[in-house]
Amino acid sequence: MIGLIEGRVCHLAAPVACIMTNTGVGYEVELPLPDFCQLQLEASVILWTHLHVREDAQLLFGFLSISERDVFRQLIRVNGVGAKMALAMMSTMSASELKHSVETDNEAALTRVPGIGKKTAQRLLIELKGKFDHIDSDTDLLSSVDSVPATQLGKEGVILAEVESALISLGYRDKEAQQAIKAARDTEAGQQIVDTQSLLKLTLQQLSSFKK
Repeated sequence: MIGLIEGRVCHLAAPVACIMTNTGVGYEVELPLPDFCQLQLEASVILWTHLHVREDAQLLFGFLSISERDVFRQLIRVNGVGAKMALAMMSTMSASELKHSVETDNEAALTRVPGIGKKTAQRLLIELKGKFDHIDSDTDLLSSVDSVPATQLGKEGVILAEVESALISLGYRDKEAQQAIKAARDTEAGQQIVDTQSLLKLTLQQLSSFKK
């Protein structure tokens, strides 16, 4: 099991980052979008990882904190919840929101996550009860996105395509992703966008506001 990697960010293609270790091996790691938004090209990073083995592939998922990895591992233990669905949940809900939804049996909040239907939401509420007691109610997996510095990743068209691709890979429909991106671009901050991470940040905020 690969539990932690340390290295240099040598490539970013939302939501996947390639991390080059000092041994000369580069690992492709898929991250929740808020974590991906904090990475910078050529910067050093330490990621807590979970190796997911399938018959046709070995996938590595990474997180900036061990507590986030713990949340991920709790989610994939639920029957019917795969790694992609767990990643979508962590990309659209904060840890505190997830904890609150479970504690209050808020089925509707869970079904807003792409790919989660009524039956899966009910199963999550039952199987996750009491599993997130260790999560601080003030902890927010999305809050750290606000401090993301800008990194030049390409032209405007490439940025838009990368953000849309990242959202679709997590289960959002084309129209839903495009609507959120447009809403983000229409904001004052969105008009100044120069990199993929910043637009992802704003788009996540728009998706969050759509749910309210």
